[in-house]
Amino acid sequence: MSVVIVGGNECMTRQYKDLCAEYRCKAKIYSKMSNGLKDIGAPDLLILFTNTVSHKMIHLVLGEKRNGTRIARCHSSSMAALRGILEEHAAKA
Repeated sequence: MSVVIVGGNECMTRQYKDLCAEYRCKAKIYSKMSNGLKDIGAPDLLILFTNTVSHKMIHLVLGEKRNGTRIARCHSSSMAALRGILEEHAAKA
């Protein structure tokens, strides 16, 4: 399962990837605005941490049509919040 995380804390990027790996998910993480947002592709799950991301980034990501992509929004960008989203959408290894 492919996961894209938009937002979150930049210093927790490695921890987000490790947690996603526990759930057999390959993760791309965009914690800040960059030109790389254009190569998101069509992931199985798109996670938006709305507290730590700008409105411009949210509109940029949601403005593109993605068929079959589930979108999960969460105000908190904690590890517990990510674990809850992955519990709901992915099976643990």
